Amino acid sequence: MAAISSAPRSRVAPGKTMRQRSWVVRTLLILALIACDSLALNGAFIGVYLWAARADAAFATSLVTAGSTTWLIMLLIMNVSMAVAFVGGSLYSLRRGVSRVDEFFKVIVAVSLGTFATLIINAMQPQFGRDPLPWNEQVLVSGWIGAVAGVVALRWAHRSVLTALRRRGIDVRRVIIVGTRDPGRVVLNTIRRQPEMGYHVVGFISNSTPVGTLVEGVPVLGKPAALGRVIRAAQADEVIIAVSGRTSAEVLDLVALAEDESVEIKLYPDAFQLITNNDISIGDVSGLPLIGIRNVALDSPINRALKRALDLVVAILVLTISSPVMLLIALLIKFESRGPVFFVQERVGLDGKPFPTFKFRTMCIDAPLIGNWTTKDDPRVTPLGRFLRRYSLDELPQFINVIRGEMSVVGPRPEQPVWVERFSQSIPRYMRRHKQKAGITGWAQVNGLRGDTSIEERTRYDLYYVENWSLLFDIKIIIKTVVDILSGKNRGY
Repeated sequence: MAAISSAPRSRVAPGKTMRQRSWVVRTLLILALIACDSLALNGAFIGVYLWAARADAAFATSLVTAGSTTWLIMLLIMNVSMAVAFVGGSLYSLRRGVSRVDEFFKVIVAVSLGTFATLIINAMQPQFGRDPLPWNEQVLVSGWIGAVAGVVALRWAHRSVLTALRRRGIDVRRVIIVGTRDPGRVVLNTIRRQPEMGYHVVGFISNSTPVGTLVEGVPVLGKPAALGRVIRAAQADEVIIAVSGRTSAEVLDLVALAEDESVEIKLYPDAFQLITNNDISIGDVSGLPLIGIRNVALDSPINRALKRALDLVVAILVLTISSPVMLLIALLIKFESRGPVFFVQERVGLDGKPFPTFKFRTMCIDAPLIGNWTTKDDPRVTPLGRFLRRYSLDELPQFINVIRGEMSVVGPRPEQPVWVERFSQSIPRYMRRHKQKAGITGWAQVNGLRGDTSIEERTRYDLYYVENWSLLFDIKIIIKTVVDILSGKNRGY
């Protein structure tokens, strides 16, 4: 392969296309795994009841008495309970190199939790005017054993098929290794010994080895300064930093070069090699003490779809419920002072792109001529505006931005372009916060960092949110925001 340290940006589109295809494949594999679990769980649930009905006439009579509606309801409840338990146990992450023993114990925990939840809900059926589904200890134990055995067996079959597919180039992750010395070669040889893991090393990054040189048959594609361009040109999915003799600052610089790309980043410290001599297994590649460095969770199309669905549900609900209040606020603004009802201002959002934000006007019409940054007891704020800001009512129109797809309900608060340019030059990794859509509320805001507060501190909280996003995290922030507003803790000025 030719050196690509100077690869043009026109290669970005093919890289994105390949990653989209890989996510389609990965989604299909996850759906297949869900189907295997569903088949095993429903088979065990239905099978044990059919077996019990044939073995015990009295039990069969009680099943008939319960009725088909109760059957269907409990079958649905069982599936939902199991799904929540399996997702909560990270059993659908399709991590590479996970021990089958570890997975077995996770399955036991998930099936136990799902069974326990189903039994509790079943016991509550009389509260809703329905008979509970009959069961006894024999049905419970047999069903639990059958569910665990079925899930483990079908997951073993799924993994065997997945291994065969990866050996044939399907669901393969393209890897770039930073470093051509001993640590980098250890990583390369370990990956080569395990083709079933589905890794393919496309090249090295090195300062000491000339670009274009073959290292154990793998080309050096560029120098560290060109890491971002190499990732795009090579259409890489993962970067493993395996350097020796570097300071922590130099390693962080390498991470910074890669973290703006849609790749996973892992670190293989040479100190671990000296201490463990590769006799331990940490991370996704067996035998390598890899440290995973968090990347943007919303690079995943599935996660983006989940977040977008939550945004639409919350935005539509809020706009529907608050529409009378918004109409009243608009009339009061017109009566209080001259000028428009809405304040429209350009802010910076996802990937640093500007967009117009909508808010209720809370300041006098000539406020931009007096200053930019809002401070406590700001003289530009009108009496009505002060009330709106105190209870965050001025931000209700931003749910229109959410519907339009320019903002999210939860995310880093958007700033004006002039401030973004200034902060990006003075605050390390500031632009990293723009890897997600700007939000109406955020992790920094629910921790009291609103208005004229430390930008460095807010950035730290924003980056934590970006790198630790989950749907439950969003729901937690939304609930905390509502509670803080109602209790008076979340007051702007």
